Amino acid sequence: MSLAATYRLGARLFWRDKPMLFASVVTPVGLSIGMPLLMRHVRADGPAAAAEMFPATLAIVLAITAFMNITVALTGRRDQLVLKRLRATELTDGQILAGQISSNATQTFLVIVACAVAVFLAAGVAPPPNVLVVALVVAAGSAVMALLGAAYTAAVPRAELAAAYTMPVFLVAGVSAGAMGPIPLPSWLRPALDLLPTSVVVDAVRTGEPLRATLVLAGWAVAGLVALRLWFRWEPRRS
Repeated sequence: MSLAATYRLGARLFWRDKPMLFASVVTPVGLSIGMPLLMRHVRADGPAAAAEMFPATLAIVLAITAFMNITVALTGRRDQLVLKRLRATELTDGQILAGQISSNATQTFLVIVACAVAVFLAAGVAPPPNVLVVALVVAAGSAVMALLGAAYTAAVPRAELAAAYTMPVFLVAGVSAGAMGPIPLPSWLRPALDLLPTSVVVDAVRTGEPLRATLVLAGWAVAGLVALRLWFRWEPRRS
């Protein structure tokens, strides 16, 4: 029941924060739907171009809705001493963080599903052959990105800098997945970018092959849990 309460709290705060809602939901949704639609109408191979672009835009949704949103939210609650007050209740540290992470991951997954349905209907993109496998990989990717976002708060000195600190993650995720167009990259850099959690999710959506994505996401999940355990801060640095 305690975990369910923190989950519901995270969901309510997610949808009630209007400025953050625009940045973490409206913007990535507009990009993930608008870019495939644009490809559909400006390219000669419209449906094929849209089908190629849509998986890449999922990296943007994961980087913004999952990663950036929870980083900004938890950093703000940390600096406002909300997390410190929650620790004074009967909730354990694990319940507090698990509720926030799972809530954010759920909202991200729902946003991606809504975008996928819109693109399939409006851009003429056929759904992947193994929808269930793809859905499980996307759900796992949402959870891992939310977990990494929570761990990343340790690097953010104060709440007003949280959004700016997440921008490199957004840019790297978008470039590595091809969501920002064909950008030439050094040959030695590509193997590293292909191991990003956003990249393996995009690759699994395109190919329908979940094994590699599962292994890479599992590795990132372990790294996120270790970082969360070692470096997550419950109070502002000034205290």
